[in-house]
Amino acid sequence: METPHHSLPPGAGRGETGSGGCRRCPYWAAGRRLGTSDEILQEGAESSRRQLLIEAFVSAGRVDNITMVMGLHPQYLSSFWKTQYLLLRMDGPLPYHKRHYIAIMAAARHQCSYLVGLHMGEFLQVGGNPAWLQGLHCAPQKLRNLNEINKLLAHRPWLITKEHIEALLKPGENSWSLAELVQALVLLTHYHSLASFVFGCGINPEEDQDGEHGCRPPSPHSDSSPASDDSLGGSGGKDAMQEVEVLMERMKLLQESQLEEEGVTQEEMATRFELEKTESLLVAPSDIADHSLQSNVLCFVEDPEFGYKDFTRRGEQAPPTFRAQDYTWEDHGYSLINRLYPDVGQLLDEKFQVVYNLTYNTIAMHCGVDTSMLRRAIWNYVHCVFGIRYDDYDYGEVNQLLERSLKIYIKTVACYPEKTTKRMYTQFWRHFKHSEKVHINLLLLEARMQAALLYALRAVTRYMT
Repeated sequence: METPHHSLPPGAGRGETGSGGCRRCPYWAAGRRLGTSDEILQEGAESSRRQLLIEAFVSAGRVDNITMVMGLHPQYLSSFWKTQYLLLRMDGPLPYHKRHYIAIMAAARHQCSYLVGLHMGEFLQVGGNPAWLQGLHCAPQKLRNLNEINKLLAHRPWLITKEHIEALLKPGENSWSLAELVQALVLLTHYHSLASFVFGCGINPEEDQDGEHGCRPPSPHSDSSPASDDSLGGSGGKDAMQEVEVLMERMKLLQESQLEEEGVTQEEMATRFELEKTESLLVAPSDIADHSLQSNVLCFVEDPEFGYKDFTRRGEQAPPTFRAQDYTWEDHGYSLINRLYPDVGQLLDEKFQVVYNLTYNTIAMHCGVDTSMLRRAIWNYVHCVFGIRYDDYDYGEVNQLLERSLKIYIKTVACYPEKTTKRMYTQFWRHFKHSEKVHINLLLLEARMQAALLYALRAVTRYMT
């Protein structure tokens, strides 16, 4: 799953200033703050990555640290960047300043002061009213009305109903148009998921971004495997290498069994999903980050205690499982978005496809490996913890391929990213390269975004029919 090594664009690290008085280019700052060593950023040349970072700098006058880390996977970065550019800077139903304010609202739900600070600056640059930044209570009622659906999308999207959509579209002084609401839903899910990526990779603010940051885990400091760090010692390194070999063997056995097996019954498939969903209740981090809400974030959050709750718990009335085949992205979500917000559906679809199929046919020190089974297990496990089931998928594969420490990491980053710790990052796949762990975070970002979008768009469809 790893990526090749890349080099920085010409001029990187010299603090060059963009046109129009924009802030200095933070290439060097990112390299130092993130600890991105020569092994990642200066060994070899990769024209696609270099060109992408130059384009980002020319466009915005800066390259943020999210772009630097995503740049480890240039094919994905290109797709992500096009989508985000359309959402924030191209024609659409919502004015530019409101788009950035929605981004602030979304990031604040996960206490991501990095993204909140970034978009407070962008909000002011496009002419937003500074008074709104005093807190949600100072924003127009129309934006404040998004609070409930923002809260549900961030933490429990399965609770969204057509009544939530109807309340926002109800005629009146502060009503939303359907096109505006669809753009807002895409923005909210985009920034909830991006907060997961920020915490999952431990991305720090650029040196010239004001204010404290809340991103605790350090970003990858090199593209060598974490197992090569001195902290693991001799036996730790051997154990980490053994983990790789066990995973390789399990993938081989599963592939062989699929060729020999006549097929698992639908009943057995359903049983295995319910088992995995129930077992996910037991997957919880033991070392949760102490993450107190900062004032610059708290002012944009109402009901801060509301958070992710396991999709189903024993003794409680569980919502019905979302059968993926009943409302798919390909057949339903894609066409609905494209109808109400042209072009964005196509770009989202491309982004989902790119990350789902992204592979370098490597695992740790092994080359020529088919990683499709592993990528599918990660994607489907994220959807599982959000209550989405694929009838044609054997969830027994999840237990075979995803070790407990990886499950803890996936669930934490996808469901309550602000609780991610450095230890969670270092404990799973200890012999894998940092770029491979970034690759996992890209899968988490997109799987989470698609899951929340499916719930929201299903509610919109039910409202319309």
